[in-house]
Amino acid sequence: MPVIRSLCKVAKQALLGTPGCGCQPLTVAVRNISFSPRQVTSDASFHSVSFSETDHPKVLITGGLGQLGVGLAKMLRKRFGKDNVILSDIRKPPRNVFHSGPFIYSDILDYKNLREIVVNNRITWLVHYSALLSAVGEANVALARSVNITGLHNILDIAAEHGLRLFVPSTIGAFGPTSPRNPTPDLCVQRPRTIYGVSKVHAELMGEYYHHRYGLDFRCLRYPGIISADSMPGGGTTDYAVQIFHDAIKSSKFECNLKPSTRLPMMYIDDCLRATLEVMEAPADTLSMRTYNINAMSFTPEELAQELQKQMPELQVTYDVDHVRQAIADSWPMNFDDSNARKDWGWKHDYDLPELVQTMLNSFAAESRMAGAN
Repeated sequence: MPVIRSLCKVAKQALLGTPGCGCQPLTVAVRNISFSPRQVTSDASFHSVSFSETDHPKVLITGGLGQLGVGLAKMLRKRFGKDNVILSDIRKPPRNVFHSGPFIYSDILDYKNLREIVVNNRITWLVHYSALLSAVGEANVALARSVNITGLHNILDIAAEHGLRLFVPSTIGAFGPTSPRNPTPDLCVQRPRTIYGVSKVHAELMGEYYHHRYGLDFRCLRYPGIISADSMPGGGTTDYAVQIFHDAIKSSKFECNLKPSTRLPMMYIDDCLRATLEVMEAPADTLSMRTYNINAMSFTPEELAQELQKQMPELQVTYDVDHVRQAIADSWPMNFDDSNARKDWGWKHDYDLPELVQTMLNSFAAESRMAGAN
């Protein structure tokens, strides 16, 4: 024991320095590291990697088989290279999507699996599209809460831990009946009445909190209703504006589940995807906020039907109001004020209602010709 005490005394003097002996204290180099607010397991291993500023981002898109994921992947692959954009989902992809570029199984509720994907693929940008939409969420609140809120927490923690640039979309559904509706500004009372809207307000606030607390590069756009010819309606309240084209082509008859006078903000998918890329590429010092409204047009079911009937006069439109969806729509903005997005990072839409209708019909005509050729 005396020997041990002597050794301890010598070691202490070596570390602290002995006054009058001319020895210098031992200096230990300390490097600051970023951390996640989530506790990291004791057996985790870390590996530092340097990236050149000229490198393309390595992008992971969650919920990639939804309305927007496939289109965004196509756009980003053209810009950054096919292998730099990974689509992910819990569903099996169609053959054309599987062969168009990297696809991986990813469950956002599985934190360990998601973390491995980010690390093993050296992800630098994460686009988080996984969510249950408004009408579907109201039919299964527990599942919507799990996917839209618990899944988001996993995404936030992993993005903060690995220094990712994170995009999470929000929605017109993030507002409620006490919000100003025409127009709706970026900052106002929200108070949504659906689990989808509540979860999106939660995402906005948590993302901004992680930005201020941990330095997370969080970016968010409030999307209006998105219209696309490439995907089937997915359970959203604004999906009537997609379904009307499918039914018009198929049967020249359409039954709308909203009142003819229900005005909502809308956008063609190409504008939506371009806005997403533009805000992700915008220099951080140009962003005066982390959550922006974006808008293109605002119309009612009646106005859309009238514009479509200019091209298809045989189209017959009737109305059978779904009171659940109507109540949701009546609590949402009629028009978005997106002046901050236009001022800060130069947002500008390309498609108004006439261009939207013509483009949608052209897309369906091209699909029909291709199907006939096959």
